[in-house]
Amino acid sequence: MSDLLLLPLSILPVLVILAGLRDLTTMKIPNWISGLLFLAYFPTAFMLGLPLATIGVSLGLALLVLVIGAAMFALKWMGGGDAKLIAATTIWMGTAGILPLLLFTALIGGGFCLVLMAARSQLQVFAMNGPGWVARLMQPKGDLPYGVAIAIGALLAYPYSPLVQAFTSA
Repeated sequence: MSDLLLLPLSILPVLVILAGLRDLTTMKIPNWISGLLFLAYFPTAFMLGLPLATIGVSLGLALLVLVIGAAMFALKWMGGGDAKLIAATTIWMGTAGILPLLLFTALIGGGFCLVLMAARSQLQVFAMNGPGWVARLMQPKGDLPYGVAIAIGALLAYPYSPLVQAFTSA
């Protein structure tokens, strides 16, 4: 039975990697990725036997993060796709994983920003010969594809998730 649970547990890693790659190459995170990530949580949580209270708290945290993300989007601090992705990821993390998720995402995002700023100032000549997405990424005042940081933060925080904890204790 536990081997069958690996399939639903793989949904988060697969979808956040896909979201990070899409954000990196297109500066957009499709709504279907965040939507599927959000919806897939519920059958996964029920399959792993999470208590309804844990599921409810995870849902509440995700909604809170969505509201905060929407405010950050309104202030132009974050893209709309990023706000939806971090909220959809939060539901998988629950109370045990939300702080590691936010911490890892912030650290990776800050480091990625510094590396990208340095690359934009030093390596822009090389970007002209690369694919179109590299040229867009290397624009001096271009946006930061924060979905990359969210994806890496989610992968690093996933072991703290009640879903992974339930799987490993079974």
